[in-house]
Amino acid sequence: MADLHFELVTPERQMLSEDVHMVVVPGTEGQSGIMAGHAPYMTVLRDGDEIAVYRTAGAAPERIPVSGGFAEVGANGLTILAEKAGE
Repeated sequence: MADLHFELVTPERQMLSEDVHMVVVPGTEGQSGIMAGHAPYMTVLRDGDEIAVYRTAGAAPERIPVSGGFAEVGANGLTILAEKAGE
């Protein structure tokens, strides 16, 4: 399966822009595992939680704290726009 293009952006800067295996997004309605080919999707991020970025299949996730914002899956992959991230 092809990789998922993932971007993590805050008002200050673009923190990540790369192809990954999967990202687990903490939405207000629960967690969602996003992989390449996922249907279009949008959710508000659960405040004070963290995303889990799996760079390759079977790898340990990199956990990144996020506050505020939303996540959107579209034709270009997954974009997370967070008020704060990595703090």
